[in-house]
Amino acid sequence: MKTLTNIAVPTKEQVNLESQAIFDQLQKQLGMVPNLYATIGYSSSALSAFLAFSGSAGKDSFSNKEIEAIKLAVSEANNCIYCKSAHTALAKMSGFTEEETLQIRNTTIEDEKLNVLTSLAKEVAQKAGHVDEAVKERFFTAGYDAKALIDFVAIVAAVTFTNYAHALTKVEVDFPVVK
Repeated sequence: MKTLTNIAVPTKEQVNLESQAIFDQLQKQLGMVPNLYATIGYSSSALSAFLAFSGSAGKDSFSNKEIEAIKLAVSEANNCIYCKSAHTALAKMSGFTEEETLQIRNTTIEDEKLNVLTSLAKEVAQKAGHVDEAVKERFFTAGYDAKALIDFVAIVAAVTFTNYAHALTKVEVDFPVVK
């Protein structure tokens, strides 16, 4: 007989003290503890490591807008409704319009540098990093260097973690759900 295990979003009381402290920090910083972060909090070591990694990934090479564009493109490629919704909200907070968020997800944004980033992000996600040389060359032609490429991979890895975490848990989306 086949059984289904539903993963519930834990309350603060259902996680260990380290995760509880992280939840308190998230509440102060964001005004909420996003459901997916709370669920990752079943493992305090995973939540702590993820937040540290994700919070610094790409900051030296990319603007917040560029980071959100990369995360949104990867989340679209991985078809993660939670992360598409969350990163659409964050992209709008970073200055993108609703239409631009859709263009980012479809890799049709007119801004050349953003198009380069989103096209590469999509291909990296779809091909597990084995991208066509022409796509990678566009990245360097756009003015990015080897350091930026490694920072780019860090951003992709961070958002892929949450994409996969949601795919496996299917916790409720607590952001405005995108189309």
